[in-house]
Amino acid sequence: MTTDTHVREIVRAGDPDRYLATLYAPEDKRSALFALYAFNVETARVRDLVREPLPGEIRLQWWRDAIAAGQSTGSPVADALISAIGAYCLPVAAFEAMLEARVFDLYDDPMPDRTTLEGYCGETGAALIQLAALVLDAEAAAGQADLAGHAGCAQTMTGLLRDLSRHRARGQCYVPADLLAAVGTTRDGFLAADGQGAGRAVAAMASLARDHLGAFLRGAPGLPASLRPAFLPLAVTGASLDRIESKGVDAPAPSALRRHWLILRRATGGW
Repeated sequence: MTTDTHVREIVRAGDPDRYLATLYAPEDKRSALFALYAFNVETARVRDLVREPLPGEIRLQWWRDAIAAGQSTGSPVADALISAIGAYCLPVAAFEAMLEARVFDLYDDPMPDRTTLEGYCGETGAALIQLAALVLDAEAAAGQADLAGHAGCAQTMTGLLRDLSRHRARGQCYVPADLLAAVGTTRDGFLAADGQGAGRAVAAMASLARDHLGAFLRGAPGLPASLRPAFLPLAVTGASLDRIESKGVDAPAPSALRRHWLILRRATGGW
């Protein structure tokens, strides 16, 4: 298996919507996009690979050191990412911020407020979209930071809702404390999933994701076609929220065929 194939398969297995979206990008951009997305898959799942936070922090520090050094590491994903950073002059600071945000994933600390949650989404999901946009068309990407911010918040919050049961099982809560208080529950009550407060908290989190999705959709008609592949996974976000709101967080995700159709429609017609 070649390095490119290995990296691509990590994205296919770990982030199928971004995998599909990348197939609509120009062929000469795909390797860099797959490298970005494989890096995101690898760092997002560090919590699932360790039993204690310290080994997770060591893994994240390895990524910081590898990116800063900019030299061959022997890791297919890291080497592909370093190549993409060099080829497209991607800002190293964005990767450092993303890795710092991932430290939160390693612990069970409460998410204090909505602003902090939006900051987390900005440094992870939104940053990834903006980096992909820089690969696709750096000049056009410069004017789309706000749109990427809303897109990243909508997509990341929806993903957190989809993973809620897994997070609850390990005592982790991404729903911000001020939102929990507003609906009459606490972090402990939410993690226990008892009473109406927990359900109201899920609805409030979904509503916040909807707000960001709505802001994205209002701006999306003006999105340059050259940047469209970076935003295509948002085509699935609305359908995922529909299922969460109607059937709960454990509802099955839209089928692969449905997701492919939603992405295809936006890839060919825009928003």
